Amino acid sequence: MGLESDRRSSESRFTEYVEGLTATLGHADRAGPFQSYCIGLLLPGSRKSVEPMAAQLEPARVRATHQSLHHLVANADWSDEAMLAAIRQRVLPSIEQHGAIRAWIIDDTGIPKKGTHSVGVARQYCGQLGKQDNCQVAVSLSLANDYASLPIAYQLYLPETWANDAARRDKAGVPDELVFQTKPQIALGQIRSALQSGVSPAAVLADAGYGTDTEFRDGITELGLRYVVGIQSSTSVWGPDTAPKPPKRWSGNGRPPKLIRRDAKHQPISAKQLALALPKRKWHQVTWREGSNTSLTSRFAAVRIRPAHRDYHRTSPRPEEWCLIEWPVEEAEPTKYWLATLPANTSLSDLVNLAKLRWRIERDYQELKQELGLGHYEGRGWRGFHHHASLTIAAYGFLISERGAIPPSAATQAPFRKTPRLPKGYRPRGSPNPT
Repeated sequence: MGLESDRRSSESRFTEYVEGLTATLGHADRAGPFQSYCIGLLLPGSRKSVEPMAAQLEPARVRATHQSLHHLVANADWSDEAMLAAIRQRVLPSIEQHGAIRAWIIDDTGIPKKGTHSVGVARQYCGQLGKQDNCQVAVSLSLANDYASLPIAYQLYLPETWANDAARRDKAGVPDELVFQTKPQIALGQIRSALQSGVSPAAVLADAGYGTDTEFRDGITELGLRYVVGIQSSTSVWGPDTAPKPPKRWSGNGRPPKLIRRDAKHQPISAKQLALALPKRKWHQVTWREGSNTSLTSRFAAVRIRPAHRDYHRTSPRPEEWCLIEWPVEEAEPTKYWLATLPANTSLSDLVNLAKLRWRIERDYQELKQELGLGHYEGRGWRGFHHHASLTIAAYGFLISERGAIPPSAATQAPFRKTPRLPKGYRPRGSPNPT
C-alpha cells in the first residue's frame, strides 16, 4: 500500500515537472511525446535509443510510438537553450536548498561512435575509452554545490574537418552560422551566455584541457569571474618574489620601449620546477571530503605566482594568483597542478576543497550516460544530437528534484513507474540473431 502510494506521488510530481517544461516545445502536440521520451529515459533498460524506448513504453504500438518519439527528437524545431533554461529554473531551487552554488564546472565528454557519418564524429580523444578513437565530443557547463550539480549548457564540438566540409554540414543539419571553435572557445561562449541569462556567478572550474589555454583563463577574468583550473606541469610561471624585467630604458630615439622582458639569465620556471624547489614546510596534508570508504586526503602546497606564458608581448606582468600543487606522499613527484584567481587570503583547505569539487561533473556524466542513456542516440543529425541531450538532462533534473523530495529516513525509493512487459519475441533492429 505504501509503495503504491509513493509511486503515485512520484508520478504526479513527474507530471507536474514535465508540464512546467512543455511551454518551451512550441506546439501542444509535442507534450505527449515529450513526456513519453522522458519516461523512456527514466525506465530501466540497457539501451535508451528511440526504438527500445518505444517498445518499453507502448509494446502494442511500437511503430507509431517510435515515429512520434523520433519526430520529437530528430525533426521538431524547438529550442535546446530554452529547454535547458526551463530545467535550470525548476531544478536549481532543489539544489540550492542544500547550499549556494559554489562553482561553474566546464568539462567535455566523449561518446564512442562507429563509422564517420554521425555529426561531429572524428578520431579524437575519448575519455570514456581513455584513448584516441572515433567519437563525438560535447562541451558542457554545470552548476554545482556539495549536494548536486546540473548541466545548463551542452554543445557538440565540431572538428575542423567537419566545420570546413559544406556537404557534410548540410547533410547533418549543422547551423549555417556555426564556425569552427576550439573547446575552450565553446566553453567561454557558454559562460558568457550564462552570465547574460542572469545565472548567479561562481568560480569556474575546469581541467588542464582548458586551464592550459591562456586565452580561456583571460576570458574568464575579463568576464569578472574567478577560476580554479588544472594546468600541465610544464606551464611556465614566475615564482614567488620574481617577475619579468621592466621595459628597457628609453634611449631618447624612436618610440619608448613598452614591453616587459626576460633574458638568458632571467627566465620563468615550469610549475614542476616550482614544486620541486618548495621547502618541506610548504607541504600540508589536507582532507577535502569523505569518500565511500575513507576520507579523501593528500598533500598540497599553494604559492603566489604570476603566469608567464608569452608575457613578453605584454606591457606589464600578469597579476599574482595561486599555484596549487598536489604531491601525494607515496608518489615520486607531484601529480596535479592548478592555477586559481581566488583572493590572496584564501586558506589552503578552501583552495583544495574548491579544486576538488570537479568530482561532481564525473557523477553527472556517470548518471547521464549509464542510467539515462546520454550517449545512446542513434541519429546522425545536429538537431537530434542536441535534442536527445536536452531531454536526457530534463530527466536527470527530475531525479535531482526527487532526491530532494525523499526524506533521509526513507529506506528506498518507490519505483517511478511499472515497466510494461515487452511482446514475446521482440528484438530491436540491428540486434544479433538468437542462437
